[in-house]
Amino acid sequence: MNPPAPVSFAEAFRFWLKLGFISFGGPAGQIAIMHTELVERRRWISERRFLHALNYCMLLPGPEAQQLATYIGWLMHRSWGGIVAGALFVLPSLFILIALSWVYLAFGDVPVVAGLFYGIKPAVTALVLHAAHRMGTRALKNGWMWDIAAVSFTAIFALDTPFPAIVAAAGLTGWLGAQRWPQVFALRSANDGACNGYGPATIDDDTPTPVHARFSYGRLLRVLAGGLMLWLLAMGALVAWQGWSNTLAQMGWFFTKAALLTFGGAYAVLPYVYQGAVEGFQWLSGPQMIDGLALGETTPGPLIMVVAFVGFVGGWNQAVLGPDTLFLGAALAASVVTFFTFLPSFVFILAGGPLVEASHGKLGFTAPLSAITAAVVGVILNLALFFAYHVWWPQGFAGPFDAVSAAITVAAAVALFRFKTGVLPLLGVCSAAGLVITLLR
Repeated sequence: MNPPAPVSFAEAFRFWLKLGFISFGGPAGQIAIMHTELVERRRWISERRFLHALNYCMLLPGPEAQQLATYIGWLMHRSWGGIVAGALFVLPSLFILIALSWVYLAFGDVPVVAGLFYGIKPAVTALVLHAAHRMGTRALKNGWMWDIAAVSFTAIFALDTPFPAIVAAAGLTGWLGAQRWPQVFALRSANDGACNGYGPATIDDDTPTPVHARFSYGRLLRVLAGGLMLWLLAMGALVAWQGWSNTLAQMGWFFTKAALLTFGGAYAVLPYVYQGAVEGFQWLSGPQMIDGLALGETTPGPLIMVVAFVGFVGGWNQAVLGPDTLFLGAALAASVVTFFTFLPSFVFILAGGPLVEASHGKLGFTAPLSAITAAVVGVILNLALFFAYHVWWPQGFAGPFDAVSAAITVAAAVALFRFKTGVLPLLGVCSAAGLVITLLR
């Protein structure tokens, strides 16, 4: 089997745009979608290089699925390819959340929307569980990897261990283990992609690193300086416009700090956002924050996009452009929050990507990352249980068990595992079922 033809920028643009509208299921579901599309079906990149890039993204603060899209886009089409891939992963979600947030604030509780959410939440639970299974089949190749995943799950589920600590412990385990048992932590051979039936890829295991992806100190400094300049220009414009204490400048500063703390995805940083946005600045209320999380779970894009909802509601409540332009002010606040949240992610990828490419195939670097991938499987399984708990017992264990939500979850899981149903058809059917059930009650 021959590798696919080189991918044009226009073809990649169309795919990244499509991905921005279908990337449901949180980071686990989004990574699974990219693996299916880019590794299995289109064969744009080999599985080994896909996992190598994914391992690096999981080490970074920020949304790993969006960073992975940025990385692959950059590897294929230089810096603009990465910027386009990363931006299109976020922009559809931003526009959708702005529209839904306006409906939420302008019209309040709508039974139709509540019914759609009632069906979608159990489906998302099944999607995360399915993604954990898919990643586990790729990452847990021996007893050591299974043990790391089990310890990771126990640490976060039973001991409430912080995610950065789990990542650090797994990386250290991989590094130490590779010194004595290198065969345990070695990545698969270059022929594994063909053995899996995927065939050779456009960017295969032995494809030379492109010129633009080779490390140089000059390029590293240019990227870092460019990112810092963009941040200073944006923040300087907000401060010059309304002063340091204005809502938009404070949002920019607060979410810059939040972006650097998002190790482990959105759920790891939500307590920090809740504490600052709700209790500190009082941009929105606690119940509004919970409703925003539900919107974030049911729209495409990274779950951390819940910050756009926080920005929109905060901009609306604070009337950042005046009481006569509430929507425009809220939309501007959501855009400001999104910019400052995701700017560091682009800098991390464009600056660090060449270092990652230089480490391709080197066990000293890949072994810790292989162990981290195994640990993340346990973390994702914990996330699936977290969803199940909140969906099946919406009022906590002291409240009633929602048998209908549990049944929808089981049916969605059967559709995914047994019938390989796609994400959009699954969400469509489950949301319709939830709407019908809600209206008949």
